[in-house]
Amino acid sequence: MSESTVVNKPSVDEQAVVPMIDYADGPAALDWLAKAFGFVERTRLLDDDGQLSHGEMIAFGGLIMLGTATPKYEGPKRHREHCERARAWSAVPYIVDGVLVHVDDVESHFERAKQAGATILSEPEDAPYGRLYRAEDLEGHRWMFLQRPT
Repeated sequence: MSESTVVNKPSVDEQAVVPMIDYADGPAALDWLAKAFGFVERTRLLDDDGQLSHGEMIAFGGLIMLGTATPKYEGPKRHREHCERARAWSAVPYIVDGVLVHVDDVESHFERAKQAGATILSEPEDAPYGRLYRAEDLEGHRWMFLQRPT
């Protein structure tokens, strides 16, 4: 799937719910999310130290905001390294505090994410509500990609 297949719908600014996700390295997250998941960067505002103060990505017609609230922030992957409870609740492949993204072709999206180094939590599978797979991004945030049934 190429970036040209992403549709930037005008309704994105009227979206009722907008995920806001912090990253310890916001600029790297913007680059990685574009490469691995095919999101399209819309806004990148850096502070004087090069930290991402505000970022926006279009994800198949939906808006996602990114930032780095504090230098002391650590993503889920890094938090699990020193927190036994976080490791325990992350032992399942399910989306824990994650984001669902609807895609047109879950198989090609899965292959793209896998080739870019996403941590695959579950291979593509059929569910009553469509075909899906689950993955973690470079800092351990969890994503589910769902292709609705036709």
